Amino acid sequence: MSIYNIFLLLGGLGLFLYGMKMMSDGLENLAGDKLRNILAALTNNKFSGVLVGAGVTAIIQSSSATTVMVVGFVNAAMMTLTQAAGVIMGANIGTTITSQLIAFKLTDMAPLILFIGVLPYMFTKKRSIQLLGQIIAGFGMLFLGMNLMTQAMEPLKYMESFRALLLNFENPLLGVLVGALVTAVIQSSSASVGILQAFALQGLIGINGAVYIILGQNIGTCITALLACIGTSKTAKRAAILHLLFNIIGTIIFLVVLTFLPIVPFVQNVSGTDTVRQIANFHTIFNVSITILLFPFINQLVKLATAIIPGKDPEVPRTELIYLNDTVFSASPLAVAQLSKEVHRMAGLVLNNLDYVLASFFSREAYDKSMIDKTEKTINYLNFEITRYLVEIQSRLQLSVKDSKYIGRLFHVVADLERIGDHAENIFEYIEYLIDSNATISEDAFDELKIMGAKAQELVKMSVTVFETNDMILVQKVEPAEQEIDDLHDLYRDHHIERLNNRHCNPEFGVVFTDMIGDLERIADHATNIAYSILSNNAPKIETGD
Repeated sequence: MSIYNIFLLLGGLGLFLYGMKMMSDGLENLAGDKLRNILAALTNNKFSGVLVGAGVTAIIQSSSATTVMVVGFVNAAMMTLTQAAGVIMGANIGTTITSQLIAFKLTDMAPLILFIGVLPYMFTKKRSIQLLGQIIAGFGMLFLGMNLMTQAMEPLKYMESFRALLLNFENPLLGVLVGALVTAVIQSSSASVGILQAFALQGLIGINGAVYIILGQNIGTCITALLACIGTSKTAKRAAILHLLFNIIGTIIFLVVLTFLPIVPFVQNVSGTDTVRQIANFHTIFNVSITILLFPFINQLVKLATAIIPGKDPEVPRTELIYLNDTVFSASPLAVAQLSKEVHRMAGLVLNNLDYVLASFFSREAYDKSMIDKTEKTINYLNFEITRYLVEIQSRLQLSVKDSKYIGRLFHVVADLERIGDHAENIFEYIEYLIDSNATISEDAFDELKIMGAKAQELVKMSVTVFETNDMILVQKVEPAEQEIDDLHDLYRDHHIERLNNRHCNPEFGVVFTDMIGDLERIADHATNIAYSILSNNAPKIETGD
């Protein structure tokens, strides 16, 4: 085999892998919103989990990507371990679609398919058409890579030493080991099965050796999920272990089955003499059969995974991200869903801190200073980290138009939430000042602050509800509420000046009153911006002055 053939083989492999990724990314982004809805609708029904796993993997053409998403969902407590088991089983079925497509041997049509895909990808501006072109181009590139690999391998069929080496793969343990190692390196069982089919196209390997390599490939593909679970919760690690257990147990079962039952002759009978089709059909039969066999034992697999990864997850410190980690970069639907949950968590913290600070101010009772400080520290931390993820996700993932607009909204919402937290912290400082200076508050001033504070609280809660529910009816109530607070600010400022002139108000409290109604007005402005974020990009933005 010449150096040219080696380069041709490597180039073909590169095209094959890139074509698969290009097709997978296009499919994932084209179906992004629907994919998220499917995953969100997942129930506790284990059978539906299998169907969802198979369907999602068939769409995105990658069981590894599906399993990584599952690990992310489990880590974020969006999915139970039992649900994850069903989805993982289904993912193994969905990943067989790629080998079935390859078995159609469209290598001669690959250049034309690639050309057809490039046209809409390059010369249209509509994103959905571009993604469709990307999928078609990736499909053509995949087969073009197959064609190059097949050409590169042609001299190998005349080398007796190489053919003798491949015969060793009919040894079950060696075949499984090679399949696992190759798949672990390229982190894609679909790609490794495709390479195996390229060998078969040149007659370098038969179904007798291929079956054991396929068994190993299913084990090797677990490496992606195992890597993704690093740094996640114990439950997420159990999901990755579940994937590994499922494939190891399935491989052991089929090693026994292949010894005592005529599975290979059956595959040959239903597939004909085409080895490429035989490989695809065995891949499908293996994954479907193992899912059927192990499905009744999901609970036992969950218990086994729990025994392997014992213990409970420690409580996550408030100053750590709960829903975001680097697994979100595996898929845009996961990224958007996790970002949304983290922003909603931040909104809850801001609301809690504002409520607690105002309650402490008006009750004139003892307050927990450390709790206020800790919550504000967490809000600032979330502002920085969520913004960092927003920037990275925009640059690293191909987002749908809808998701891209939503990410843009989150930038503004996070900033406005952080500013509300800052104003709440200002009010907390007023409490400390009043206590230290022993300043008294007139009843009129106290009542006015209480009224304005309650309305600001109500507006913040309303705006967060609008943001979380996209309630287009409720958003209409925001502007009048914000205007009422603006009017109260001007009215109460005039009242305060009058009280100062008549010496009905303690001058030491005078500055606090003016600053506090200013903070409450700006809180209302930021809350209004949060509510308006659900409207179009032309929605009015309130000038907050800070």
